[in-house]
Amino acid sequence: MNKNERKALFSFLSIYVGSAVLLLSVLLYIYYNNEVESVADSCSMEMSNASMHIKSDILNSYMKHKKYVPKKLDNDEIRYALYDKDKKVIYSYIEDAELINFSKNEMYESSHYHYYITTLNEEAIPVKYIAIETCIGIQNRNNLKIYVIVALILSGIFIGFIGYLLSKILLKPVREKVEHMDKFIKDSAHELNTPITVLMTSTSMLKRGKNPEKMMRYILSSSKQISQIYNDIHFSAFNEINDDVFEDFNLKELVKDSVEYFNDISITKQIVINDDLDDCFILMDKTKTQKLVNNIISNAIKYSNNNSIINVAIKDNILSVEDFGIGISEKEQKEIFKRYKRGTNIEGGFGIGLDIVKRICTEHELILDLKSQLEVGSTFYIDFSSIINGSKCDLKVEQK
Repeated sequence: MNKNERKALFSFLSIYVGSAVLLLSVLLYIYYNNEVESVADSCSMEMSNASMHIKSDILNSYMKHKKYVPKKLDNDEIRYALYDKDKKVIYSYIEDAELINFSKNEMYESSHYHYYITTLNEEAIPVKYIAIETCIGIQNRNNLKIYVIVALILSGIFIGFIGYLLSKILLKPVREKVEHMDKFIKDSAHELNTPITVLMTSTSMLKRGKNPEKMMRYILSSSKQISQIYNDIHFSAFNEINDDVFEDFNLKELVKDSVEYFNDISITKQIVINDDLDDCFILMDKTKTQKLVNNIISNAIKYSNNNSIINVAIKDNILSVEDFGIGISEKEQKEIFKRYKRGTNIEGGFGIGLDIVKRICTEHELILDLKSQLEVGSTFYIDFSSIINGSKCDLKVEQK
């Protein structure tokens, strides 16, 4: 991952995780406040019930003229103390019963406990105040606080993990595109290097007057190679904005022109292009047809052996281009028409020629076929039957 990708990933995660955690924090804060109120109400109710229970026992005892005997409550976490009218301790289960603050409201809390004070307004009864102490409310609130913090941390980790996965998924096509572009630029530079080197060398030799006829052929060949590379790049990048201009023409004449054109290019590998062409009148965009034919022949030149031949034919409305080169394995035949896919790195090219062929065939519903054998050669077939005689049939593309 390069510096820009790391920066983009960090920016995405910062915004995504930050906003998600902020929203979650607000929700947890609202939840916490609601739960704190609920805990306080529950604690108040428990202390109130305990106080009422003690008060009831005291009143019953004195109504029956019996001495009230304090006893522990069923809930060990709730303790109480009894006070007279002077607020002196009569009996207590509270450790620091003298520290009870009667100036507070009926219910108050310290750092560790909640207190609830009930007053008895019976003159005949020595017990004037009942103080209830419990730590249940404080403990529940502290537990709730820990729960909220842990939930926030775990949620933040989970959101961060999901955000990281999402960012990797989102950045993957961008990364692949950048890698393809980097590879494309490097391959383009490599592809242009050969004809430019030949062009410069031939020009230098021509200035010295050495074999001018041969040097002119090399200059012409190199110039056409550069032109072909430029046209492929331009077509691949900008074809989407071009509208088709359909016209009737003879495919034979167009292919013948291409064969003559590439015979000048193939001279650098001592390759001879033979043609056997029948008339084939079609209705199609001529520029795209030219791209189709040129890229098939150009591909054959790239992957043909030196001092070999290429056979170009039109029979029964089918264009075939046969080479006797390195061939293509069955596995590679399934992927050879993908963009940036090359048969081999040794022969140059940057993998857009056959992609252009496939796109044009698909767009015009032409049947594209390939037969190849390693170390024997390859033959590409394009069936123009669907657009023959100036009529375009509604046939679906077949890929064999």
